[in-house]
Amino acid sequence: MKIAFTTKGENWDSMMDPRFGRTEYFLVYDEEKDELSSFDNRDVANEAHGAGPRTAQKLFEINPNVLITGNGPGGNAAEALKESGIQIFVGAGNMSVKEAYEAYKSGSLKKFG
Repeated sequence: MKIAFTTKGENWDSMMDPRFGRTEYFLVYDEEKDELSSFDNRDVANEAHGAGPRTAQKLFEINPNVLITGNGPGGNAAEALKESGIQIFVGAGNMSVKEAYEAYKSGSLKKFG
């Protein structure tokens, strides 16, 4: 299973980014391969409009099974993600990536939507 996190950095100790659309990075953990990879999303930082859908498109290209974030995606991005089948979990905004992964595994994050 591939799990994507919205983050402010590129490793397990990075803090989660509570935002979806303007997240700085996606950090993806492939549980089967025990492999961590990062994807830079900072190019949307200066977008006046459409950051959420652009970020959703990037997430579709990564193709995770699960997304873990802080507050969840906004309107347009939430609709697109809902149709994709990606499970979204929220409530990890004030955690490190490692803490968010542990919270997900223990079932203490809230399912979005």
